[in-house]
Amino acid sequence: MFKTRAPFTKNDFVQNISVSRETLKNLSRYSNLVKQWQEQINLVGPSTLTDIWCRHMLDSAQLSNFIDEKSAKIVDLGSGAGFPGLVLSIMGFSDVVLIESNKMKCRFLNEVICETNCTAVVYNGRIEDYKNEGDFDYIIARALAPLDRLIKLSLPLNRGESRCLFLKGRNYEQELTQAEKKWSMDVQIHKSLSFTLTFSAEKEFHGVVLEIDKLRPKGN
Repeated sequence: MFKTRAPFTKNDFVQNISVSRETLKNLSRYSNLVKQWQEQINLVGPSTLTDIWCRHMLDSAQLSNFIDEKSAKIVDLGSGAGFPGLVLSIMGFSDVVLIESNKMKCRFLNEVICETNCTAVVYNGRIEDYKNEGDFDYIIARALAPLDRLIKLSLPLNRGESRCLFLKGRNYEQELTQAEKKWSMDVQIHKSLSFTLTFSAEKEFHGVVLEIDKLRPKGN
């Protein structure tokens, strides 16, 4: 079952992800803003707020292990509270676009950007309406939609050599099976660092990072 562990803190975070003191300060500002804004708008699941450094910060920051360069062009689909794209931007990834349709959440994202002096850009609109098609090295998403739907949303933004990094939970195998009926792709499955720290080694369920490239509709 679940591990018995002390609350996961920002000090635990830096034991798993290497960041500068300034970056850690900015991530702490971000964490505090999430808690402040949560009273006005539902940014994250209320039950996860007390474990923000593991469930949200670490879960997002682990994607940095799969991105080759800090200058890579990254788009975060349905960014919501900014996980994972805003975390990566605060960590120094210089070209991150956050696509979010909810105006209040966009206001929140822009406030965090201002308070942390990061370079992320917010697009307030639907993913389908974003016009800079095929211009990204990495397409990322977390808790947005089933994999088949995610792939369909990401395809216009995929320049052919783009890599998708999708954070997935307990249903990832079923979602992958369904998606592979329609899509041809190379998939690597990486055990999620945040879930590895949350669940016991004996428990079968682990969240994952799906790393996908060479994506195309079947039959093409």
